[in-house]
Amino acid sequence: MSERIILLGHGSGGRLSHRLIRDTIGRILGGDTLHAWADAAILPAMGAQLAFTTDTYVVQPLAFPGGDIGTLAASGTINDLAVMGARPSAMSCGLVIEEGFDLDALEAILRSLRRTADSAGVEIVAGDTKVVRRGDADGLYINTSGIGWLPEPSPLSVEPIRPGDAVIVSGAIAEHGAAVMAAREGLVTTLRSDCAPLAGMIARLLDRCRGVKFMRDPTRGGIATVLNEIVEGRPFGIRLREEAIPVSDAARGFCETLGLDPLYVANEGKVIAVVAAHDADRALDALRADPLGVRAARIGEVAADSPGIVVLETAVGGSRIVGMLAGDQLPRIC
Repeated sequence: MSERIILLGHGSGGRLSHRLIRDTIGRILGGDTLHAWADAAILPAMGAQLAFTTDTYVVQPLAFPGGDIGTLAASGTINDLAVMGARPSAMSCGLVIEEGFDLDALEAILRSLRRTADSAGVEIVAGDTKVVRRGDADGLYINTSGIGWLPEPSPLSVEPIRPGDAVIVSGAIAEHGAAVMAAREGLVTTLRSDCAPLAGMIARLLDRCRGVKFMRDPTRGGIATVLNEIVEGRPFGIRLREEAIPVSDAARGFCETLGLDPLYVANEGKVIAVVAAHDADRALDALRADPLGVRAARIGEVAADSPGIVVLETAVGGSRIVGMLAGDQLPRIC
């Protein structure tokens, strides 16, 4: 098979996605701003700084325990702005609707999107609608773009990260990807997606803790892929403690049954933060004070002895390298 074709794995958020974005899309379209490879671009605007992001959602099924494609679209865009240190303000909504799609279902999805945006104080200010022939769009695709303003002059980035910094996750991982996959396969479980807008929780974290250096929402590719992005080409690595990583019993059991690693399963209501060690407890307190962060945990540290590598210290006393996601473990989950 020719390698000059797009595979489903190119949309996984893992190694193939990175190659496609960096070697093809970024090479042709990119400038300095795009090549920062952040969740949102930081743009100067009349003496201030704005964050701008865009995303497209193609999840199947369109509704799942804990949300639907509307909840997902609003949450994902809001979170991409918030993890840059921005306060989300406005967003657009573009719809590609398949002929024959149920109008009541569309209205329910739009209400979910509006309700999620309203909960974060984000106004929907622009949009577009296209209708394509039956069978050409798998029901419904949604594209959203968002803008927000940065209250601080310098956005969060990997540049200030140093060995000894704490790695924190805001709650139990793998819930979104597991819930969507279970719904897709018609399995009866107690799993619910963690899909939620995190702008309020993140704003409180930044207000109460000055030691936050970097944040990312670990969506496609899970926390393993985000952590590998942090250390790629850097003179430091990350050491994780398996026993410290929060995973619900339902998500753990689902992953064990299907042979999945929770570290690579998508999340849509969690944040990974790198925080100065002296501020780690303050950051955890700030996160745990929010209903969306009650299971926040310090899961590891930035390490000088493993540059460019993520190492997991296992529950049985060994260790293993955690690489970036390869292949398409859970396609079509966002």
